[in-house]
Amino acid sequence: MKTRKRHDKERMRRGVYILPNLFTTMNLFAGFFAVLSAINGNFEKACLFVIGGMVCDILDGKTARLTKTTSRFGVEYDSLADLITFGLAPGIMAYLWTLKQFGKLGWLAALLFLACGALRLARFNTNVDSADSAFFTGLPIPGAAGMVVMTILFSMQLTGGNALNRGVAIIILVGMFTLSFLMVSSIRYTSFKKMPSVLVNARHFNILVIAVLLMVLIVQEPVVTLFILILLYVLSGPVMSVRLFFAGKTPAAEYDEEEEEMDDLSPIGYDPMDTDEDRVYHT
Repeated sequence: MKTRKRHDKERMRRGVYILPNLFTTMNLFAGFFAVLSAINGNFEKACLFVIGGMVCDILDGKTARLTKTTSRFGVEYDSLADLITFGLAPGIMAYLWTLKQFGKLGWLAALLFLACGALRLARFNTNVDSADSAFFTGLPIPGAAGMVVMTILFSMQLTGGNALNRGVAIIILVGMFTLSFLMVSSIRYTSFKKMPSVLVNARHFNILVIAVLLMVLIVQEPVVTLFILILLYVLSGPVMSVRLFFAGKTPAAEYDEEEEEMDDLSPIGYDPMDTDEDRVYHT
């Protein structure tokens, strides 16, 4: 009887372990279909597939931590899926959408985006056990992919799906090189690991007003609002680095100040810091 119960428990553990990797597989499928859609000229559909991959990328990490099934295999598999969905797919989309008019320079920008995304993921996996969970070193590859996707959607909305003029296309080209550099740079970006605890424990009415306002804006103008939000996040890293440089502070000092602010927002005895497991599945 005990052997049967042990067997059932082990079978349940293996069944739960499938869940996060199933979301990772869905992320991989989304990247594959994004590439196919871009090749067929359906860029709006390709962008939606990448956004769907982002949702799956979030769910696999959350599921792994909730079910306590984080593993090294999951980290590596997640990175491989991310490279397809957030590295290869956006690079091909950007190239077929507007970069191909620049010839070799265009495919070089797309290739560099993919290569820097791979380097970014490799560096993250190497430092996953020792990295500061409050920050990402370099722009996360989903953030870079989100910038590419929302730029395409935003431009299509402004032009009605028509081709971009030469000036805007040059800006997109420079933007691809810039995103590539930010991914492999040492510039720090906030990981938003504390965001859930801030929202739960915050006692300021203004936070609720801002949250409601963002929800209204996203519902009313989803493309414009999300484009602005992702652009602000991409710019936040360089802006924070410049601000700390002129203030004579280090990122660690800035982090300590944020810790003190979190203590003011958290109830007594609550520790907002994530465990080591929370570093897994986040790239």
